[in-house]
Parts: sequence; structure tokens; C-alpha cells
Amino acid sequence: MKKFILGTAMALVLSTAAHAETVGVSMAKFDDNFLTVLRNGMTDYAKTLNGVTLQVEDAQNDVSKQQSQIQNFIASKVDAIIVNPVDTDATTAMSKLAADAGIPLVYVNRQPVNVDTLPDKQAFVASNEQESGTLETKEICRILGGKGKAVVIMGELSNQAARMRTQDVHDVVKTDECKGLEIVEEQTANWDRTQGADLMTNWLSSGIEFDAVISNNDEMAIGAIQALKAAGKDMSKVVIGGVDATQDALAAMQAGDLDVTVFQDAAGQGKGALDTALKIAKGEKVEKKVYIPFQLVTPANVKDFVAKN
Repeated sequence: MKKFILGTAMALVLSTAAHAETVGVSMAKFDDNFLTVLRNGMTDYAKTLNGVTLQVEDAQNDVSKQQSQIQNFIASKVDAIIVNPVDTDATTAMSKLAADAGIPLVYVNRQPVNVDTLPDKQAFVASNEQESGTLETKEICRILGGKGKAVVIMGELSNQAARMRTQDVHDVVKTDECKGLEIVEEQTANWDRTQGADLMTNWLSSGIEFDAVISNNDEMAIGAIQALKAAGKDMSKVVIGGVDATQDALAAMQAGDLDVTVFQDAAGQGKGALDTALKIAKGEKVEKKVYIPFQLVTPANVKDFVAKN
């Protein structure tokens, strides 16, 4: 009987060990509000999974550092890798590293340049960027009645999301409903609140006139709001839009400063990326592209999203 109990216990231990999985995660940078929610969503979800361990690293917005982290994950023989790319144009080399090692790799949030040619055991989890900038700009167009002047604040141009969201703006402006909108300035503030404030201060100092600010994300929009308020501008006369629906953005909307944002489910993307990585590691088939829908947020429904966060 003792031998039977011992044998059963050993079998359980071996079974648990067999299902224990380590996933290496390389985030573009920790010091980013949206990516922090994504990272926390992933780590919180991992805690609910038996035998799953995450090794999370901060690439500090450095492409070479991120590539080294991937190489270290491979050397450590992790079961899968999740990457939030610093530079979406540098992902082909990362894919090759993981593919050569036979380790599953999942890109999250930022679309890799090679998304349509990903090797076996690789996938992309995010939200469809064609929805984000489109929802934002259409709502701003509606508020303005289809005419007015707008400035566009772009994210890091090395990121596909910034390029796509900006293209969304131009595509909406070309439509019959919004062709009365004129883009008078368009510059990058690298997803950063302080840079967004500095850019807006420069525009105001240059005497640029506009009716709306269309920002690629909430952080830059909040920076623009801060600069506008510091300059004594009447916020009721400027329409401000962003993307992400971060807690700070929702607070700004409730305060009457932000008019439009788009909810991007950061925690949902983190959970989806981990689920996808674990499925690939177990030999299960997954879609190459997994999209989590965006949702428009306005003062009319902002309370619903405050509850979600």
C-alpha cells in the first residue's frame, strides 16, 4: 500500500512538472501607462494558471536590448516567448531567432512588419488598428459637423500602430462626410505625455489655429490638454481625441477635458497573448492573427469603461 501511495504521489509530481511552462516576455518598456496595464493583465492571468511562470523583461525602448533578451530566453530554453516590439520593423530577425530554436513566439499589441509571413509556431495578438484611428476621427468629425481644422499628434513612427492610426485619420478625412476637415499640422510626440505638451506649446507659440486635436494615444492627448490649459485656452472650444481609454484619460473625460477616446483592452491583449503562446507550446492550432475589438468611448458612456478599469 505504501509503495502504491508513493508511486501515485510521484506520478502526480511528474505530471505537474510535465505541464509546468515558462514563458519569456519582453516588453518594449515598463514606463508606459498602457503597456503597464497589458503587462499586469498578463502577469495577473498567469497567477491563475497552474504551473505557468513568466519571466518578464524591460527592453527600455532599446531594439538591441530586446533582441538580447530573446536570445537569453532561447538559451534558457523557455517554452514560449511573448514580445511587445520596440521597433515593429525589426521583428523579422526576432522571428528567425525563435523559429531556428523551435520556440513558439507571440507578438502582442504592436503589429510586426512580417505579420503576413510569420513562421510556424508564431502569431500576433492585438486590436485591429484600422478601427482605432477610424473610430476616433469619425467621432471628432461628427462633433465638428464635418468641417474645421485639426492637428494630428503621432506616436513613434517606428511603430506600425502610429503609422496605421495616422493613415486612419487621413482616410476618414477623405470621406464625403468629413472632407471639410483640414489637417493643418502633423508631428510625432513618441507616445509621450511630456512630448505631447511640448509639441502643443510649440504649435500655440507659432500661432497655429485649430478646432481639434487628433492624437494617436491618450498620453499625448493629455499632454496637449495640459499645454492648452496652461495657455489659458477655453477647452470647450477645442475637441480632443485619443486612443487607449487609460484611467487618466477616462478621468480627463469625466473632467470635461477629453472628448473622445477608444478603449483598447490592454489586459485582454495580455491574456490573449499568453493563451495563444501556451496553446502553441502544447501543439494546438491557433489563428495567426487574433484581434480584440476596439470600442468608442465618449462622455455618454464613459462610466461603463471606468467600471472596466
